[in-house]
Amino acid sequence: MSLEKILLEAGELLKEGYFGEFETSFKGESDLVTTYDLLIEEFLTPKLKKLYPNDEIVGEESFKKEIFPESGVFIDPIDGTTNFVHRHPFVGISVGVWRDGEGAEAGVYNPILNELYYAKKGNGAFLNKRRISVSKTNSLVEALIATGFPYTKNSSKEDLGFVINSMSRTLPKIRDIRRFGSASLDLCLVASGKLDGFYEINLKPWDVAAGALILKEAGGVFTTLGGKKYSMNSRVIIASNGLLQEKLVENIGF
Repeated sequence: MSLEKILLEAGELLKEGYFGEFETSFKGESDLVTTYDLLIEEFLTPKLKKLYPNDEIVGEESFKKEIFPESGVFIDPIDGTTNFVHRHPFVGISVGVWRDGEGAEAGVYNPILNELYYAKKGNGAFLNKRRISVSKTNSLVEALIATGFPYTKNSSKEDLGFVINSMSRTLPKIRDIRRFGSASLDLCLVASGKLDGFYEINLKPWDVAAGALILKEAGGVFTTLGGKKYSMNSRVIIASNGLLQEKLVENIGF
């Protein structure tokens, strides 16, 4: 069974919850988890173990270590849980396979909007089997950028400061900023040319592993602060169509 097929099957579970009933609890001060986050990860794990028998499974709801590996199958069963809880349609199931710090295969599926993004290293990126590519925007004043706000905004003055400072430096120089609430889909929107860039602090590997490879295969780039190579333990990701990367990096930081 292919990764795309597995994601399509998991999407039926997500739709069941989205249009039905579920229980919600907190795993942090403002970080939600639902019964469907757990159910979808439990559904995905054995199928992905079979598809990738030599790779470690790193799931959002089951991984307990503090340091993340640079190789593994990174699962976010519902990227955009807060959206899911509020019946906002911007939700996705994200699976990214990384080996030795590089993306190998990835899929992000939003079953509510019927959008399946897929990429394999060296083979390009696709939305519903149609090839996608990044925008050609080359000036900040014409750029539409997305960002997100970390759950640590309530507890960390440093992280809140990053949000405020980065936005105050960036917003006056660009067309506008969007905040959709699902990093994997934000990256896919950059990959498909609907956004020109994206940045956020304190994301986890399961948030970005799939979307980052899809972006790269669509012709985009992603780094951490200072334009340095992004790793699974980086605190900040900055992504763009490539043409804007240097300018975004200059404006985003502490």
